[in-house]
Amino acid sequence: MKTTVGVWLDHRKAIIVAGTDKGEEIALIISKVEKQLRRSGDSPLKGHYESRHVPADDSRQRTFTGHLNIYYDAVIACIREAEAMLIFGPGEAKGELKKRLENNNLGGRIVGIETVDKMTDRQIAAKVRQYFLRK
Repeated sequence: MKTTVGVWLDHRKAIIVAGTDKGEEIALIISKVEKQLRRSGDSPLKGHYESRHVPADDSRQRTFTGHLNIYYDAVIACIREAEAMLIFGPGEAKGELKKRLENNNLGGRIVGIETVDKMTDRQIAAKVRQYFLRK
């Protein structure tokens, strides 16, 4: 039984379409990553920022990276058993996932990486089906 997986992802969510001899399954993984890290504290219009209210940039970056690590680990846990993987999406997340897969000795299972815009769940499932039917 050959398992193929297509993953559409960005930094906010991953939609995983797994195809086996038994059928197709779709999974959704939501990340807790904020798109843009915001500073907390007073508004510049209301007064000065106080250093104790504004987290340091390196602290914010560590938090961002920590959330991404948890997110990518969850995605890898879902696709680890696949024999062939197609990774696609609109931004940098697909390249970051590729690196993590290579670090986990799963890079040889990647059959394609494509840049695509936002898609519906049905469009993602159809793309994965068509991609693996051609192979």
